[in-house]
Amino acid sequence: MEYLANGHWLNEPARWRLEGDALHVTTDAQTDFWQTTWYGFQRHSGHVFGVEVTGDFTFQVRVEGDFTTLYDQAGLLLMADEHHWLKAGIEYNDAQPMIGSVLTLERSDWATGIFPAAQQHFWLRLTHQNHCLRLQYSTDGETWPLLRLCPFPDADRYFLGAMCCTPTRAGLEVMFSDFRLGPPNGKDLHDLS
Repeated sequence: MEYLANGHWLNEPARWRLEGDALHVTTDAQTDFWQTTWYGFQRHSGHVFGVEVTGDFTFQVRVEGDFTTLYDQAGLLLMADEHHWLKAGIEYNDAQPMIGSVLTLERSDWATGIFPAAQQHFWLRLTHQNHCLRLQYSTDGETWPLLRLCPFPDADRYFLGAMCCTPTRAGLEVMFSDFRLGPPNGKDLHDLS
């Protein structure tokens, strides 16, 4: 697949492999993305396999992992630079996998909610258009509720890709598949397809 052939790592993990159209990753210890808020620390050590993108786009990926330990996380990340980025996906907290996102514009925020399924896989879709991000998730690959709508800084290029981190351990195994990257899909904001 073109995405996988053109991808490169930010913070390459010790263990990963490509198998067909799937990327398999095992996280290193104490990896994370976070800037200052609440905790005071700054982290930019999470794993991202991504590509450089310009202009508007829609990106989609399927994510599967066994999230069991506090702050285990996997999903996607879009980065303009180290202080301007969005990450989204499953993050294990409050004794369960939660769906959410972190928008960092110098400082990180965190918006999280109950993941409405008992399974270990999900899809994410991110559209960049009109200087904004539209973030959606899906439990079945068919219905795509809105997870976040937000402005995002303009940049000449962005780094976009599959992200995983384990701030409190090593060894989360994640599989990313069903990569799709193309022009904005043009769907209405309330179109869930």
